[in-house]
Amino acid sequence: MSGRGGRAVAVLGTLDTKAAECGYVRDRLLHAGLRPVVVDCGVYEPDASGSVAPDVPRTEVARAAGHDTAALARAGNRGAAVTAMAEGARATVLRLRAEGRLDAALAVGGTGGTSIAAHALRALPLGVPKVAVSTAASGDTRPYVAESDLVLMPSVVDVAGLNSVSARILANACGAVAGMMAAPPPEHRAAGPAVAATMFGVTTPAVTRARRLLEERGREVLVFHMTGIGGRTLESLVDQGALNGVLDLTTTELADELAGGVMSAGPTRLTCGGPGTPRVVSVGALDMVNFGAADTVPERFGGRLLHVHNPAVTLMRTCAEECAELGARLAERVAALEAPAAVVLPLRGISALSMDGGPFHDPAADAELFAAVRAGLEGTGVRLVELDTEINDPKFADTAVGLLDDLMRASAHTKGD
Repeated sequence: MSGRGGRAVAVLGTLDTKAAECGYVRDRLLHAGLRPVVVDCGVYEPDASGSVAPDVPRTEVARAAGHDTAALARAGNRGAAVTAMAEGARATVLRLRAEGRLDAALAVGGTGGTSIAAHALRALPLGVPKVAVSTAASGDTRPYVAESDLVLMPSVVDVAGLNSVSARILANACGAVAGMMAAPPPEHRAAGPAVAATMFGVTTPAVTRARRLLEERGREVLVFHMTGIGGRTLESLVDQGALNGVLDLTTTELADELAGGVMSAGPTRLTCGGPGTPRVVSVGALDMVNFGAADTVPERFGGRLLHVHNPAVTLMRTCAEECAELGARLAERVAALEAPAAVVLPLRGISALSMDGGPFHDPAADAELFAAVRAGLEGTGVRLVELDTEINDPKFADTAVGLLDDLMRASAHTKGD
């Protein structure tokens, strides 16, 4: 081991190119009273000038994924090598965690090193401190962070040797990890079974009321903002069996998936049943597709009804044809869930913008949506409830919560809980 005593911090880096940086990080962590465990994620021999010996050598990391570093080096395929070492690093950090040798993790690297480390660190449980100092931290970080709580810290300068700037950044990163580990456990504790709720600005009143009702029933409510990453995170938690129920009132990400908006959650949205996790689904905000500033709306949508939400967000009203397709997709996915499910439709408006008098009020388009949902659910056994109200009416939230209560009670009875 790199030191004695203290809580363990895995230090991930490619020692063939980042040995000096990893050595500096190791020394700073030791100075903070922590126990660094250096994991070499590189393919080639470590840089001798870095004066840091790995606790987990590269050969062991590669072997954890069924690969050999010599073979990877001979092949000369950087992409394949990064993929292989990423899988090995993932298996390695999980093993270290299981062995009690990982209480936190800190990675250092460029885009390749960050890809390896991020793939590994995303596998660690939520709440385990995980920080990566990276040249990629100031760009599109979604491929690295995904649904995790990984913290990316911009390296400012390239991760290419120690200098007055890089040393300061790395020292700050070590301090951040040390501070996270020293923080006392949170006082907040789960009040009861965890229930997820999906929300957008235009469905906030409905979800706010539903959250209060659920909390009064002893549930812990986790609200997810449906911006793409919110839906992916939700589905990931369902798939892991981390939730007792889902109040999926806002399925707007399906519209972005269909029309190419910027807040798509991808094809896994509304597809994870987990271990029979009950879900109540609605059509909240399927009246809109999200784009950036007005001048970013694709030319093919010229002439469509747009609403400028703010200077950075422009909403496009879904047309009747799109609504019909969205209704069919929603019904198909709900019917395929391997979990108890129900659908509730607010017939007088599916968002704050599409109620009577709103800028997206279009009863004909909404009618196509509702008709497609009805047709898609016919004969499936999924309960369908239709309400002559708009989505933010208190009656809608009351009904949706009641449906979820019924499904959760029935599910618990079936499981013998």
